[in-house]
Amino acid sequence: MLSLSERVSRHRSLRSWGVLLLTITVALASIPLAGMTSSVLAQEDGAVADPAPVDAGGAADVAPVKSRNFLTWMIDALGWFWLLVFAALSFVMVALIMMNLLQVRRDVLLPNEFVEEFEQKLNGKDFQGAYEIARNDDSFVARVLAAGMGRLSRGYPEAVEGMQEAGEDENMALEHRLSYLALIGSVAPMLGLMGTVQGMINSFEKIASSAVSPKPSELAEGISTALFTTLIGLGIAIPAMIFYSILKNRIQRLVLEIGMVSEGLMSRFAAVGKGATKPTGT
Repeated sequence: MLSLSERVSRHRSLRSWGVLLLTITVALASIPLAGMTSSVLAQEDGAVADPAPVDAGGAADVAPVKSRNFLTWMIDALGWFWLLVFAALSFVMVALIMMNLLQVRRDVLLPNEFVEEFEQKLNGKDFQGAYEIARNDDSFVARVLAAGMGRLSRGYPEAVEGMQEAGEDENMALEHRLSYLALIGSVAPMLGLMGTVQGMINSFEKIASSAVSPKPSELAEGISTALFTTLIGLGIAIPAMIFYSILKNRIQRLVLEIGMVSEGLMSRFAAVGKGATKPTGT
């Protein structure tokens, strides 16, 4: 049985041999990697290039690297098909955003001028005049009030129900126009993913059909298509979803405010019973 000092000496010897073997292994493995790296860097058109000429000062004559504009690179990578698809999608997205921004505003859905004029008619007991201005106005709140006053002859609960139905219809119309923006936000990343798959297929097709190892520049074409389609798809989807969320919250807030204003204006008819006189022409 070995003594303590012999076991310690043996352990140190084994550790020294292990470190030496690890160093030799790393050194041997770095030789082919260094050769492979230098050959890849020097390779052009499938063959190793000649050594770079050295001038009188001893510096190598390095060939200038061709630079390419980012926009030009993106257009070349996308091709006409994807360029037209994303351009059309971007145009539709901007048009929908502008249309909804112009429509979903307080002065369009709930104009103060109409509310003040309608309230003046009610305060003056000119219910027929109030009904006429509500029926002839094109705003959200006017349609709701016109629907409510048109059912006053059936009682106040029926008038409230009519206002709720009109409000739901108008709200549905607003959200229907806005839903196309959400559709673009969902479709754009899927189109980008489709372009990614197409670009990778093109790159692997070059590898499979080439008798020798293809040049990196040949593989870069398909990879560029894959990455640019993904980038632009996300670039379209992100603002579309942001504006969809902002506009949807604005619609909900305005619809709630319109409901409160319309019910406040019609609350003075709460005592109207069935069979009461309704505005002429309703």
